[in-house]
Amino acid sequence: MSEPVHLEVARGVATITLDSPTNRNALSAAVRRGLLDHLRTAIDDPGARVIVLTHTGTVFCAGMDLKEATGAGADAQGVNEFPRILATIWDSPTPVVARLAGTARAGGVGLVAACDLAIAADDVRFAFSEVRIGVVPAVISVTVLPRVQARAAHELLLTGEVFDAARAATIGLITRAVPAADLDAEVAAACEQLALGGPEALAATKQVLLRARGDDMDAEFDRMLALSARHFASEEGQEGIAAFVQKRPARWVPDGHPARGDG
Repeated sequence: MSEPVHLEVARGVATITLDSPTNRNALSAAVRRGLLDHLRTAIDDPGARVIVLTHTGTVFCAGMDLKEATGAGADAQGVNEFPRILATIWDSPTPVVARLAGTARAGGVGLVAACDLAIAADDVRFAFSEVRIGVVPAVISVTVLPRVQARAAHELLLTGEVFDAARAATIGLITRAVPAADLDAEVAAACEQLALGGPEALAATKQVLLRARGDDMDAEFDRMLALSARHFASEEGQEGIAAFVQKRPARWVPDGHPARGDG
């Protein structure tokens, strides 16, 4: 079986590719492990001036692997490993650019928010889908809330509705939305601009930007991780995950609601 995450370094750009398209690049144990290992390798490589996080297939990342979450207690949920990935991207002294040619959901949106720049094709769609399966977007809130306008965050995290790349740019989740045909050129141009900065100056400037955000990220991740893992393992969370896997409405969806197919 091929590795689900790849790293390639060329001309000063370290490209990390999520390559598990049959699983919608969900954050399985193998993807989490490969992503974290390659992030650390790229950060430690003095020849890598910029890191690009990208994907194969039509989905950038669908969030946590819900099949792996089924039946697991709070201590065994894969989400427990996710804060270290987000913090590694957020704190990386090497600038990280997200390249999105496909959908991002839930934890995938958290990855996007953790990156310094995020450039998406204008046909890409996003959603904070957690509440619809009875779990909480707690861990990703640590990277999402500093980026996204407050009113938009309330609407989108509470409803789980799908929104497009244009709105993602307007609310601050991504840097910009571009025509799909221009995506690679725009990402390359951003990498070229970032490479003009001195590596030490870029790392120090990132620290200035991060300090301006205030809260202790490690402490916040600890609080949000406990909340997230508890809901993943809860009766409601397990019902929502089962409903998603079985492609049926969750028990809490009201009778007559369109999601049940009878409205």
